[in-house]
Amino acid sequence: MQASGTVATELLRRNLVSAWLGAARRAGRFVLHDPALLFASALLGTLVVLAIFGSLIWTKDPLAINLDQTLQGPSWSHPMGTDAVGRDVFARFNEGAQISLAVGAIVVVAGALLGIVVGVLAGALGGFADNALMRVMDSVLAFPPLILAMAVTVGIGVGLKTATVGIILTTIPYYARLLRSDVLRVRSLNFVEAAAALGASRPRIMLRHIVPHLVSTLLIQAGAVFGYAILAIAALGFVGLGAQIPTPEWGTMITEGLDNVLTGGWWIGVFPGIGVLMAVTATSVVADRLRDVFDPRGEYAGV
Repeated sequence: MQASGTVATELLRRNLVSAWLGAARRAGRFVLHDPALLFASALLGTLVVLAIFGSLIWTKDPLAINLDQTLQGPSWSHPMGTDAVGRDVFARFNEGAQISLAVGAIVVVAGALLGIVVGVLAGALGGFADNALMRVMDSVLAFPPLILAMAVTVGIGVGLKTATVGIILTTIPYYARLLRSDVLRVRSLNFVEAAAALGASRPRIMLRHIVPHLVSTLLIQAGAVFGYAILAIAALGFVGLGAQIPTPEWGTMITEGLDNVLTGGWWIGVFPGIGVLMAVTATSVVADRLRDVFDPRGEYAGV
């Protein structure tokens, strides 16, 4: 019986490796043949480069005030112009990209970890535990995500860190519900029942046979959450609940730009707005294509 269990585990491992290699090959092939995905990847890659290497590419201090160069339009010396106190908008844009992408990554990882715990436990345990956990998730989903994030931020203190905590809280139910449904689906499959019949413990079944099959769902949801997090942190900064002035976060930069739009200083708020648009659009396209890659019945199944 032990030998049979070893053989079954080895077959499962090989099948998983084969599936992932197949998905990777399909992804590589259709990225080159999908203009929308190629464009989205280029946009996202540009933002990542600016976030990581922006301070090396453009060495101006994003917080340095220069009252002799206030409200200058885009030029060679200031590609995105300067704001009302002479700060370089391009330097602030790069710093804002770093903040927004970092918050997006933190929200994705933290929300995924907490969502995995809740979703997997609910799907695996069933019964009272499942009902209790899902009712808690339903209570969170009862509130509009951005309103709930605002309430949490106001409740525990205004700022970038607390805004991030509020956004994380709003993402957990989406992970949990999707993963719970996947756990319920996978645990009824024949190979999982066979592992249980061979005497595998419940933790072993969950870790070795069920959790690996949740990765595709997790990646797709992570792509969607990443875009939402960037938009949400910009929205909270815009209304004064996220990063605070003079922190160069895209939402606060848009707020600062509103005071100068009617007087001609359109560039102060427009460029950060374009950054938010680029990030959200690119991640939405990538998440949509990830779904097609991992769906065996999807558009790219035969690629």
